[in-house]
Amino acid sequence: MITADTPSFKLGTRGSPLALAQARMTAAAMTAAHGWDPGHAEIVVISTTGDRVQDRPLAEIGGKALWTKELDAALIDGRIDCGVHSMKDVETQLRDGIALVAMLPRADVRERLIGADSIDALPQGARIGTSSPRRAAQLQALRPDLVTEVLRGNVATRMAKVESGAIDATLLAAAGLDRLGIAVGATIETDVMLPASAQGAVGITARAGDEAVLALLAAINDADTFAAVSLERGFLAALGGTCHSPVAALATITGDRVAFRCEIMTEDGSEIEEGGFEATLADAPQLVAALAADMLADSGPALRALFHPG
Repeated sequence: MITADTPSFKLGTRGSPLALAQARMTAAAMTAAHGWDPGHAEIVVISTTGDRVQDRPLAEIGGKALWTKELDAALIDGRIDCGVHSMKDVETQLRDGIALVAMLPRADVRERLIGADSIDALPQGARIGTSSPRRAAQLQALRPDLVTEVLRGNVATRMAKVESGAIDATLLAAAGLDRLGIAVGATIETDVMLPASAQGAVGITARAGDEAVLALLAAINDADTFAAVSLERGFLAALGGTCHSPVAALATITGDRVAFRCEIMTEDGSEIEEGGFEATLADAPQLVAALAADMLADSGPALRALFHPG
């Protein structure tokens, strides 16, 4: 509980350069919204399993919870007042006692290719480093000759692998590069590669029921981003997708209407089901759930096996 006597408002974050940049953005937004003195918003670095284990695919060692469980624990025991996350790293089902409260305005949702001017320009048989089943499947669908290799680590680590020749290219989120001030790579439009759900969004979690903190965080919430990302996460939840399930989804909101696009695909990209709709925001959640069911019904056995709807 935040009171007048509280010395600081503690924002928990992972320790990567991108996570810290996003935490600083959130601290600045809170400071501006509430007229706080400099330093009142304090950034607290929490080490996560996902940061410590870098030699295996995320899906093999516990999935997205590896980015969030330590931050959730710090929230529950009161070490921090809120957690700052890349939303695409946050599980669709939150831990009991944790609430997703706010999101900053969404940044560029597109991908950037590091190592070539376009996907078409990659040499025959090029080795592409990625830990994302979605990116690997999309690349295989576009260019079956490409070889995807598991690549984890922060932005600098991934770029260094390309520079050293250990891999020929990699894909990184444009939003992350922009937040780090790194102007490199060829932008891949969303009609070529649809992004992961919640890509480009920064989300803030807090203790459910901590009304004082929830009210403070509500002041920095971007309503359109929150609505769009909630729809994309709703699509994931309706599919019963996991870290092994290649899924792409993007909701674009204009006024009270939303355009929704999505894809599910086999890991090798040999089958892709595409879907979408345009509707009012009020109708969209029900349509997202129905669309997920329809797409799974239309899928072949190998594609359906990657999902486990409730």
